[in-house]
Amino acid sequence: MNFGRSNERRSVGKRGEDAAAGFLVKRGWSIVERNVRSRLGEIDLVARDRDTLVFVEVKCRREAPGDPPETAVTPEKQRRLGRLATGYLKRHGLREIACRFDVVAVTLDARDRVKEIRHLEHAFAADEWG
Repeated sequence: MNFGRSNERRSVGKRGEDAAAGFLVKRGWSIVERNVRSRLGEIDLVARDRDTLVFVEVKCRREAPGDPPETAVTPEKQRRLGRLATGYLKRHGLREIACRFDVVAVTLDARDRVKEIRHLEHAFAADEWG
């Protein structure tokens, strides 16, 4: 097993999540929860943008040619996030609250410094929603 690669990926992911959370807080949002796990997977960030509960998927990559980080939020990933969000809302008795899915794409430079953050509001609508 290659634990170094797994630890490196986790480190990049944590750096991206920290950057995304800070980015949203600077814009007046509040972070409700981070890394919400269930048997179906994980929601990176649950945040509040005024009266809206936002499920935020964070994608982080080191700078390289090719697709930007947000392209990793595939239709299958979107369906899984919809199921996770539905479960979250049920567990917390929040079925009547306004919600949406956003993606925050973080690009790091070669020294793991944040080079760019892109926030895609209303990034997708999940089929599993509701």
